Amino acid sequence: MPERPRFTVVIPCFNEAGYLTDALLSLQKQDFDGVCEVIVVDNNCTDETADIARDLGARVVAEPTPGVCDARQRGTEAARGEIIVSTDADTVHSRDWLSRIDARFRSDGRVVAVVGPCRYDDGPRWGPIYSRMLFGAVNGVYRLTGRAVYASATNIAFRREAWTGYDTSLTQGGDELDQLRRLRQKGRVVYDHDNPTRTSGRRLSRGIAYNVFVTLPVHYLLTYAVNRIAKRRVLGSAPAFRDHAGSFEVAVAAGRQEAR
Repeated sequence: MPERPRFTVVIPCFNEAGYLTDALLSLQKQDFDGVCEVIVVDNNCTDETADIARDLGARVVAEPTPGVCDARQRGTEAARGEIIVSTDADTVHSRDWLSRIDARFRSDGRVVAVVGPCRYDDGPRWGPIYSRMLFGAVNGVYRLTGRAVYASATNIAFRREAWTGYDTSLTQGGDELDQLRRLRQKGRVVYDHDNPTRTSGRRLSRGIAYNVFVTLPVHYLLTYAVNRIAKRRVLGSAPAFRDHAGSFEVAVAAGRQEAR
């Protein structure tokens, strides 16, 4: 009988052929010496995403309902690993990313999740400063209170047994906020500020003012709060921010703006 994987890395995808290869190659180069499976969730891709994933050894599962939350839900349901790791197709990882996460879990049996920041690999010059300020604040709160108040969906790992499902009535941004809330109810959530992922700066294409005053407070925090209180999708996803590469936000805007 095959050995159960220590990790399952779940990557939701909608037309990510231009990015996925680098993400998967960075996972293949990890120095973690245990068993790790990679699941790519095909969320109605019309490009070569699924073929690239299979060629590079990932397991592909399909999720026909458009939306990143549904895709992550499907990938996690299919996962066989003891620890599920959430990341994105336009994200790459340092060689010791998984081994650092593993060490955190092994250091304390009470730990149910290990989360971390992301850094922007490209995009506008202010992107690295923005991410360092955002996650610097998160790190400051964590050091003062021991509470992880935010994490990038590119960098969340949790024990499979502690997972209670994603709230698929939420939009992008709500998935990581809601998972942190649920995981904190199960045990200790560790924030590792020194183990970032590196992701595409295309998320910042609308400019610094839009990201600081609209994306974060409105499309993430306010939308999450309203939809969670209402227990249904009252506010929809953020407008599409990608161009030719496609995105989950494009899929959501096209096919799933209405509340369930």
